[in-house]
Amino acid sequence: MAIALMWLLHFLPLGALAAIGNAAGAIAYRLVRERREVTRINLAKCFPAMKPAARERIARAHFRAFTRSLLERGVLAWASGERIDRLVRLRGLEHLRALEGRPVLLLAPHFVGLDAGVTRLTREMRIAGIYSVQKDPYLSDLLWRIRCRFSNTEQISRQAGVRAAIASLRSGRPFYYLPDQDYGARDSVFVPFFGVPAATVTGLSRLARITGARVLPCLTRILPGGAGYEVTIEPPWESFPSADPVADTRRMNEYIERRVLEMPEQYLWMHKRFKTRPPGEARFY
Repeated sequence: MAIALMWLLHFLPLGALAAIGNAAGAIAYRLVRERREVTRINLAKCFPAMKPAARERIARAHFRAFTRSLLERGVLAWASGERIDRLVRLRGLEHLRALEGRPVLLLAPHFVGLDAGVTRLTREMRIAGIYSVQKDPYLSDLLWRIRCRFSNTEQISRQAGVRAAIASLRSGRPFYYLPDQDYGARDSVFVPFFGVPAATVTGLSRLARITGARVLPCLTRILPGGAGYEVTIEPPWESFPSADPVADTRRMNEYIERRVLEMPEQYLWMHKRFKTRPPGEARFY
């Protein structure tokens, strides 16, 4: 029923969809208690000096942005390619074109508009990425459609491991990589995220070192009102990777912190980013 509703709503102008998403997000903030508390805890840990009222405004704005992006996935799944081109602006594509045929890692932090980013990129080229199998098969099918409908996009299951990712990178497809969530202690190191030790995979550094890939940040921003989205591909990082994967991972987190400060309500605060704790440290959630 939810997916059918998304299909119906995708016919609306984006401004109307944004208004509906904002209203639904305000309601969800009241009803979805667990994710509301996770969001509040994350913001309190990351911004302890911020006044509680200011953190609360970010939390509420985050629910509005997340719910809006969720409803607007219907546009990504069923709207024409031409409409998506108009609604999702793409900047910095020349940085990616300049590396065509070479291994490229697109560092895509978990901002709520990231599916708009990958869909828009598939309008331009064949890319690859990692996905997590969802518990709900209908949701899995929808996400697969969003990411694969415009080109022969290679989607690698997280369970397939690093070898599949290496093979994909060596094939020359840009790899849309999202390494900034808590995936547990395995293959992770504790590096600060806004001053809080956060279990973070070293995959960006490892994959770049093994394959010789260049790392280009790729961020998607929801624009105000019904103005759509903006995807920005930045120039490749210099002197990356280094000889120290922990330092590389710290550099990645520091970069994400700077971008979060530009649009704090759009980062995925609902995720239990600090679920895995160093030995002996109490749980946050």
